[in-house]
Amino acid sequence: MASPCVVLVDTVDETLGAEVGELVKTEALRIEAKYSRYRHSVVTEINETAGQAVEVDDETADLIGYSMVCHTLSEGLIDITSGALRRAWKFDGSGTVPTELQVREALRHVGWKRVIWNRPTLLLQAGMEIDFGGIGKEYAVDRALALAEAHTRAPVLVNFGGDLRVSGPRRDGTPWYVAIEDVDRAGNAAGLLELSSGALATSGDTYRYVVRDGVRYGHVLNPQTGWPITDAPRSVTVHAATCTEAGLLAKLALLRGAGAEEFLKAEKVRAWCVR
Repeated sequence: MASPCVVLVDTVDETLGAEVGELVKTEALRIEAKYSRYRHSVVTEINETAGQAVEVDDETADLIGYSMVCHTLSEGLIDITSGALRRAWKFDGSGTVPTELQVREALRHVGWKRVIWNRPTLLLQAGMEIDFGGIGKEYAVDRALALAEAHTRAPVLVNFGGDLRVSGPRRDGTPWYVAIEDVDRAGNAAGLLELSSGALATSGDTYRYVVRDGVRYGHVLNPQTGWPITDAPRSVTVHAATCTEAGLLAKLALLRGAGAEEFLKAEKVRAWCVR
């Protein structure tokens, strides 16, 4: 998941805690191995066959279907083909900003409208690729918590890189306490939230950005222009029933830039924006 992954089980039974930990770990590793873009996986197999039709399994088809819902709700701003923009943008701390020509070249390979999808068959145009990075971690949290809940009635919290979900309150009825990270001092808390149900997901640029000539370029890119979203909050944290839903709302808000707070207010969700 490219981030710390934690599961907390509110129990005095060490054996039970270890069993739940192993369940969550196994599921996280399974999803990462299946959908990683950094090593051989279902995703790399699909991308390597771009230009040819490929048949995908049910789980992958479900994720593609969900990504289409995200694409529609975001008016095209959430697009699983936008990973091709990494050919232009390198958020590696080097301070390198691509040229207009480099961005335009990468954009030639971006756009869900160029994809032919007839479940379970997917056809990407040559040079295109898909990437579930924008939805995969939240999906993994929901899957891992479901497995934990099937194994025990003890209270559980699953946290993958700050995206998390709880099974309910602690054993004594008190909430779990969750920190919102300081956007300027990674690893430090900017606030503390109480969570008794549902999930929290955060989108932001605390770790991935480029600074060039005093201008900060966040890693959340507009797949229609190839450039970062402007005037967006540094981070958006949303509470929802599932981590998948919370992640979608956080991303939709961030993608609205200066209108993030207005969007969240209209959606009537619990949310916290840091600018």
